[in-house]
Amino acid sequence: QVQLVESGGGLVQAGGSLRLSCAASGRTFSSYAMGWFRQAPGKERDFVAAISWSGSNTFYADSVKGRFTISRDSAKNTVYLQMNSLKPEDTAVYYCAADIDSHTGSSWFHEYDYWGQGTQVTVSS
Repeated sequence: QVQLVESGGGLVQAGGSLRLSCAASGRTFSSYAMGWFRQAPGKERDFVAAISWSGSNTFYADSVKGRFTISRDSAKNTVYLQMNSLKPEDTAVYYCAADIDSHTGSSWFHEYDYWGQGTQVTVSS
Protein backbone atom coordinates (compact mmCIF):
# COMPACT_ATOMS: atom_id res chain seq x y z
CA GLN A 1 0.00 0.00 0.00
CA VAL A 2 1.07 3.54 -0.76
CA GLN A 3 -0.58 6.68 0.57
CA LEU A 4 -0.08 9.93 -1.32
CA VAL A 5 -0.94 13.44 -0.18
CA GLU A 6 -0.54 16.44 -2.50
CA SER A 7 -0.14 20.04 -1.44
CA GLY A 8 0.94 23.37 -2.86
CA GLY A 9 -1.89 24.18 -5.23
CA GLY A 10 -3.51 27.59 -5.40
CA LEU A 11 -4.36 30.62 -7.48
CA VAL A 12 -1.60 32.31 -9.47
CA GLN A 13 -1.43 34.83 -12.29
CA ALA A 14 -0.27 33.84 -15.73
CA GLY A 15 3.52 33.82 -15.87
CA GLY A 16 3.81 32.93 -12.20
CA SER A 17 5.14 29.84 -10.47
CA LEU A 18 3.95 27.19 -8.06
CA ARG A 19 5.58 24.14 -6.52
CA LEU A 20 3.46 21.09 -5.83
CA SER A 21 4.52 18.48 -3.29
CA CYS A 22 3.40 14.89 -2.89
CA ALA A 23 4.25 13.12 0.35
CA ALA A 24 4.33 9.33 0.14
CA SER A 25 4.07 6.72 2.87
CA GLY A 26 3.82 2.95 2.97
CA ARG A 27 6.16 1.09 0.65
CA THR A 28 9.81 2.02 0.38
CA PHE A 29 9.71 5.30 -1.55
CA SER A 30 12.87 4.67 -3.55
CA SER A 31 11.54 1.42 -5.00
CA TYR A 32 8.98 2.80 -7.45
CA ALA A 33 8.44 5.46 -10.09
CA MET A 34 6.20 8.48 -9.61
CA GLY A 35 4.15 10.63 -11.92
CA TRP A 36 2.03 13.77 -12.06
CA PHE A 37 -1.22 14.01 -13.99
CA ARG A 38 -3.82 16.73 -14.30
CA GLN A 39 -7.49 16.93 -15.07
CA ALA A 40 -9.36 20.01 -16.21
CA PRO A 41 -13.17 20.22 -15.92
CA GLY A 42 -14.88 18.09 -18.53
CA LYS A 43 -11.60 16.62 -19.78
CA GLU A 44 -9.69 13.40 -19.33
CA ARG A 45 -6.82 13.01 -16.89
CA ASP A 46 -3.64 13.89 -18.79
CA PHE A 47 -0.03 12.98 -18.19
CA VAL A 48 2.24 15.81 -17.04
CA ALA A 49 5.57 14.32 -15.89
CA ALA A 50 7.19 11.19 -14.50
CA ILE A 51 10.36 10.34 -12.63
CA SER A 52 12.19 7.06 -12.17
CA TRP A 53 12.74 5.40 -8.81
CA SER A 54 16.26 6.81 -8.53
CA GLY A 55 15.37 10.24 -9.86
CA SER A 56 17.91 9.91 -12.65
CA ASN A 57 15.34 9.77 -15.46
CA THR A 58 12.48 12.15 -16.09
CA PHE A 59 10.11 12.80 -18.96
CA TYR A 60 7.38 15.31 -19.68
CA ALA A 61 4.33 16.02 -21.75
CA ASP A 62 5.15 18.31 -24.66
CA SER A 63 2.79 20.93 -23.29
CA VAL A 64 4.88 21.45 -20.15
CA LYS A 65 8.39 20.67 -21.37
CA GLY A 66 10.79 23.47 -20.50
CA ARG A 67 8.38 24.98 -17.97
CA PHE A 68 7.80 22.21 -15.41
CA THR A 69 10.37 20.18 -13.48
CA ILE A 70 9.71 16.96 -11.59
CA SER A 71 12.05 15.88 -8.81
CA ARG A 72 12.09 13.63 -5.78
CA ASP A 73 13.69 13.65 -2.35
CA SER A 74 14.05 10.17 -0.88
CA ALA A 75 15.02 11.54 2.53
CA LYS A 76 11.62 13.24 2.72
CA ASN A 77 9.63 10.63 0.76
CA THR A 78 8.37 13.45 -1.40
CA VAL A 79 8.05 14.17 -5.10
CA TYR A 80 7.80 17.73 -6.38
CA LEU A 81 6.50 19.47 -9.45
CA GLN A 82 7.99 22.90 -9.99
CA MET A 83 5.77 24.83 -12.39
CA ASN A 84 7.07 28.01 -13.99
CA SER A 85 5.69 30.33 -16.66
CA LEU A 86 2.20 29.13 -15.88
CA LYS A 87 -0.56 29.61 -18.43
CA PRO A 88 -4.35 29.68 -18.02
CA GLU A 89 -4.50 26.35 -19.84
CA ASP A 90 -2.52 24.79 -16.98
CA THR A 91 -5.58 25.21 -14.77
CA ALA A 92 -6.60 21.78 -13.49
CA VAL A 93 -6.64 19.46 -10.53
CA TYR A 94 -3.17 17.96 -10.26
CA TYR A 95 -2.67 14.39 -9.04
CA CYS A 96 0.45 12.52 -8.07
CA ALA A 97 0.58 8.80 -8.63
CA ALA A 98 2.81 5.83 -7.81
CA ASP A 99 3.74 3.12 -10.32
CA ILE A 100 4.91 0.38 -8.00
CA ASP A 101 5.59 -2.13 -10.79
CA SER A 102 8.00 0.14 -12.60
CA HIS A 103 11.36 1.70 -11.92
CA THR A 104 11.15 4.06 -14.89
CA GLY A 105 7.60 5.44 -14.85
CA SER A 106 5.06 5.85 -17.61
CA SER A 107 2.86 8.40 -19.34
CA TRP A 108 0.08 5.86 -19.42
CA PHE A 109 -2.65 6.51 -16.87
CA HIS A 110 -3.48 2.85 -16.32
CA GLU A 111 0.07 1.93 -15.30
CA TYR A 112 -0.25 3.73 -11.99
CA ASP A 113 -1.45 1.91 -8.91
CA TYR A 114 -1.98 4.58 -6.27
CA TRP A 115 -3.25 8.14 -6.49
CA GLY A 116 -3.42 11.16 -4.26
CA GLN A 117 -6.57 13.17 -3.69
CA GLY A 118 -5.51 16.00 -5.98
CA THR A 119 -4.72 19.68 -5.53
CA GLN A 120 -6.32 22.52 -7.48
CA VAL A 121 -4.16 24.82 -9.57
CA THR A 122 -5.85 27.88 -11.06
CA VAL A 123 -4.00 30.24 -13.38
CA SER A 124 -5.69 33.57 -14.07
CA SER A 125 -5.09 35.54 -17.25
